[in-house]
Amino acid sequence: MPSRSRSFYGWLMTNRNSVAATEIQQFANNAFLDASFPKQSTDFDEISNYLETDAPYLMSMTIFDEAWSEYQASR
Repeated sequence: MPSRSRSFYGWLMTNRNSVAATEIQQFANNAFLDASFPKQSTDFDEISNYLETDAPYLMSMTIFDEAWSEYQASR
């Protein structure tokens, strides 16, 4: 049986940190509070488009790019 890939959101939630020491941890904390985040998605374009238009808490798309790179490396 093929293994099911964890969604980006699922991976991102492993980076939550109450101290929010890094930009990715801050991103994870804010995404957790975002009820509209595409939680099941594994698609870069879908998530990127959502963040660009509907996520004022993400200060820079560079943070997403770094997080996506780490997510890809973990798969």
